[in-house]
Amino acid sequence: MAILLSPSMLAIDFANIGENLKKAEDAGTPYLHLDVMDGVFVPNISFGIPVIAGLRKSTQMIFDVHLMIVEPEKYVEAFRKAGADIINFHLEATEDPAAVIGQIKATGAKAAITIKPKTPVEDLLPYLSEVDMVLVMTVEPGFGGQSFMEDQVEKIRTLSKWKKEQGYTYDIEVDGGVNLKTLRTVLDAGANVIVAGSAVFGKEDVAGAVRDFMEVFKEYEG
Repeated sequence: MAILLSPSMLAIDFANIGENLKKAEDAGTPYLHLDVMDGVFVPNISFGIPVIAGLRKSTQMIFDVHLMIVEPEKYVEAFRKAGADIINFHLEATEDPAAVIGQIKATGAKAAITIKPKTPVEDLLPYLSEVDMVLVMTVEPGFGGQSFMEDQVEKIRTLSKWKKEQGYTYDIEVDGGVNLKTLRTVLDAGANVIVAGSAVFGKEDVAGAVRDFMEVFKEYEG
């Protein structure tokens, strides 16, 4: 099973976006994680549709767009048009998650679903047969640079177990405090899409940071 790196734009040097994106892409990074915050669902504001549309012209990386916004159904088509390849919404942010999954798939994007740390993983059960990816937050959503929450790893193990037992095909993504020290913990639990912000774009040598992650990935692939 391929393990994929999805560095988070939250940690990038915005004065040198193009240069840093190129460093990550040239080093073999497949995904770019884009955290969209509305100041309502989470207590912070990041960037939105125009920024994503602009970035789309600068890189071929797959855009892994994480919507930390209320009523994501209102914006699915706009984010897809802006260049989102994967649209990831929070279970807690909508009254009809199944409808949002269908809406995302209708645009041709991959559908992903996310839960906050306090949300039981069992709440995802009705949707696991339909989604392409499940994201487990290992920090409280809304801010970069937080410490890894070890108690969330059991959710990854549970999702991996259900995936094997039921023949589901979703990727298991993990986001929050993942670095070279915590990486093996989440890989051992069954995660295969790794979001890293400070551990990649927060480093002076972005390409070297990417290669360091990929060296560990090689131990688990095959």
